This record gives sequence, structure tokens and C-alpha cells, in this order.
Amino acid sequence: MVKIEPFAVEQWMDAYETTPGVLNIAETCAASLSIADLAALAVPTVIDGTTVIQPADPLSALATTRLTYGAIRGSSTLRKQVAALFDAGKDEEVAPLPADHVIITQGAIAANFLLFYTLIGPGDHVICVYPTYQQLYDVPKSLGAEVSLWTLRKEKQYVPDVAELEGLVRPNTKLIVINNPNNPTGVPIPRHVLEDMIRFARQRGIFILSDEVYLPLAHGGLAAPNPDQEDLGMFGEARTSTLQAPPPPPSILTLGYDKIIATGSMSKAFALAGLRLGWVASRDPVMIQQLLAARDYTTICVSQLDDGMARYALSDAVCPPLLRRNTELARRNIRHLARFVRKWEEKGRVRCDWIPPTAGTTAFIQFSTVGDDAVVCPINDVDFCLDVLKATQVLMVPGARCFGHGEHFQGYVRIGYVNETAVLIEALSKLDRYLENNLA
Repeated sequence: MVKIEPFAVEQWMDAYETTPGVLNIAETCAASLSIADLAALAVPTVIDGTTVIQPADPLSALATTRLTYGAIRGSSTLRKQVAALFDAGKDEEVAPLPADHVIITQGAIAANFLLFYTLIGPGDHVICVYPTYQQLYDVPKSLGAEVSLWTLRKEKQYVPDVAELEGLVRPNTKLIVINNPNNPTGVPIPRHVLEDMIRFARQRGIFILSDEVYLPLAHGGLAAPNPDQEDLGMFGEARTSTLQAPPPPPSILTLGYDKIIATGSMSKAFALAGLRLGWVASRDPVMIQQLLAARDYTTICVSQLDDGMARYALSDAVCPPLLRRNTELARRNIRHLARFVRKWEEKGRVRCDWIPPTAGTTAFIQFSTVGDDAVVCPINDVDFCLDVLKATQVLMVPGARCFGHGEHFQGYVRIGYVNETAVLIEALSKLDRYLENNLA
């Protein structure tokens, strides 16, 4: 029997996200959209400066779709759109990713599982960044592989240190797994680090899996332009003017190594988790054929309805305003979260500490208390999250429980901040009062 570890973060969300009246800042998706919301974002196409073509109604097209299995790999239009996402920001000399090298799946979680199921087995060794989404290291374990965790360190801004791979690699290392940008820290891996990683892997013939489910949302954090001009002075001009937003990382598929597999989905940066649609891609045609062969034993294809709505969302009329909406939401909301953290960085008996995220939708914040002897002690993050939920209906994710096996990242909580701004403001206000009344 396959030994499967409990998926801590998913079980936490299942247990508590339906709490009546919950203010959910544990969610990792950009604020979700309805089909009507999505259609309202669509912009008309203008031809020759005069002819205006209104976007098609997404439901009209789906209403006449015969609900057969549909294309096994995903529709050709959708695969072309996804390939274009991977090519965004590529160098001119890099060939475009062929659409035939994209496979549409039931979310990124199915894409990741399909890759592990295809590539990994007993006797293999996998290196995986840590902390990250638990699936990325526990599924390889369940398939019989040994896994070494490549710990992201706060003193290195949670950027992976490629030099540490020398101490982790083994003769049977088959796969290096990264999550870019990272969940829960919200830190992207810079291009030069990706290039160093590829050089290391190429010398040894090791595959790399890059879970890029958050990649389109590289918003720049506090150093990026503020979408609310009236709030430009909220954090002080002098303090923000010296910051410089890091360039968004490219997809690792653009960096010229065939033994790379990348995954993504409509859930996080595109705010459409309800579609349950993702993808896996590689420049290696042999890997694609192996993934397709394994897929025949699992899910066959995705729903034609999901495929159709994803095509609409990634169309030229909808995709740019959709990503603009979510990027502006991230830039606006990170400022509210930063103001909260700044207040509690050096206040009373409570301490907040973090590396401000510049991409994705999540922040990893450590809460500590200061004793009479001036000793700083991380809070019990599980007790803290449960008590905050009971007292305020604010839901967060405990870091040690859900990302550290109860042993690491003590006192950390993950906060998803790219939800509706009003929800985030109310949740932070209630959390602020809780700290004042209970810990300060």
C-alpha cells in the first residue's frame, strides 16, 4: 500500500475555511471572479482604427458545445495560449514553445502528480525546496523515492542557494523541484539563480520541475507603482523611493535546458480556481509522450466547459485586463499588509517579522512575544491561529503545522493578501485589535 502523509495545509483549509462569517486571509488565489465578472473585463477588438468587434459571450459558445470527452491533450487553441504564457519575456534567440508540448490537466496539482507518477519511483532521489506546497515533496516519497529538502533561509531572503546543492545531490538524484514564485514566502527565484541551477543540473543530467502556478503575478511588492495615487505617502516617501522592484523571473522553460518540466494553472494569478484547469509543459518531446502515456491511466482529459472558459480567460480580449486587475489588487493590498507588519515590528510585547513578498499572493510572517527578560520567543502558531479564528473569525494558516511538519517555521503564519481589499482591511483590523487585547 502506498503510504500517503496527511496533506496538512489542505486539511487545515477543509476544516476551517467554511467557518460561518469567516474572513479568509488563508486563501492563496487572487480574489475569485464569476463568469459575469470575467466577461465585464473583456475589451473590444478595434480593426484599422474604426471597426469595433465586441468580445463573444463565453456562455453562448459553451451552450452549443457537445459534451464529449473533448481533446485528450486539451484544445489546440488553449494549448497555444498556454505556450504563449510560458514564452512571455523570453530571449529572442529562444524558440517559441510548441503548443504540442503543452498538456492540459485538472489543475496544477494534477499536472505535478502526473509528472511524479511518470518520472519518479523506488531508488530515485529528489531534491525539493522547503518550505513549499507539501505535494511537491511528499508525493515523490509516496512513490518510493528518497527526498532531501533544500531549505530556503530568511537570511538569504528565501532565495535558493545553489551552492547548497553540492551537499544534497546524490548519484541517484533524478529531479530537483522548485516553486517559483514560492508558496508560502512570495519570493521569486531570480533569473541568474535559475541559470546557475540549470548549469548544475545539466552537468549531472538531472531533471528540474518548476511549479510556476504563481508566476504571472510578479507584482514587485512595495517597490512597484501604487495603483492608488492618493495613498502614495502611506509608508513615507523616503522609505519607499529607494526601493527597486526585482525584474519578474522568466519561466524556466525559456532558459535552454531540455530536461525541464513546468506546471501552472488558472487558479492563483488568474483568479479562476473553480475551473480546475492547469497544465504541464516541456521542451523535451520524449517527456511529453511519456506524460501522455501515463495520463491515459489517470484523467484522460479535462472538461470541455473548463477548457472553453480558460480559452476565453486567456484570449487577447480578456487576459491583459484580467492580469492587470489582479496585479493592481496585489500592489494595493501588500501596502495594507505592510502597514500592519510595520506597526508590530517593534511594538510592546509582540514582534512581527517578514521578508516582504514581490510576487504571488502569499506572505510568510513570524509572530513572536518578548518576555520580561527581553527573550524573544515565537508564538505557538497553531494555538494562535485557532484562537484568532475563534475570537475574530479571521482565518490564517499556521506555518509550523502546514509547512514545517510541526518542527520548523515556529511562529510563522501564511497570509493570502490578494483577496478583496475590503476583506483584507477588515481582517487586519480585527487581528490588530486581537494583538492589542491579548498579546501586546
